Amino acid sequence: MSSALFRIELLGPQHDRTRFCSGSAPLDSHFQQQVSQDARRRVTTCFVAINRDQHIAGFYTLASTSIVLTDLPHAIGKKLPRYPSVPAVRMGRLAVDQNFKGKGLGGALLADALARASKSEIAAFALVVDAKDRIASQFYLHHGFIAFAGIMLSLFLPLATASAFKP
Repeated sequence: MSSALFRIELLGPQHDRTRFCSGSAPLDSHFQQQVSQDARRRVTTCFVAINRDQHIAGFYTLASTSIVLTDLPHAIGKKLPRYPSVPAVRMGRLAVDQNFKGKGLGGALLADALARASKSEIAAFALVVDAKDRIASQFYLHHGFIAFAGIMLSLFLPLATASAFKP
């Protein structure tokens, strides 16, 4: 997929969310009814992929979070300062409209989220995701994410490795 087919930008009032349909009722409902309120309250930021016809092809959300140091694999945690937790960025939701699935847009949205988190002037150790199901978990594992011990649907990717990410 060529990223030139899409432009990724901050969600704004000019974007028509009503036609977006990922096939996941909870994701679609949140995007259509809740995400603007969350953004206004500064609890999340939403980015959308817009095609040439100005249709929303996909979206993702980012928010700040933290990771309890003891939740990280020992080999990773032992390299970090001995604080109770380390700062991170949470990608709360990622979805692609059914009309654009299978074109690599999910990977492109993930790459954009990693780039934004890595380039932020606010320190963060990792990008954290909570996959909605086993298929979504496999998507993140395929892209190098690591599952938290015993929680296969909660994963993270150290941002220091994000520069090597290829969608």
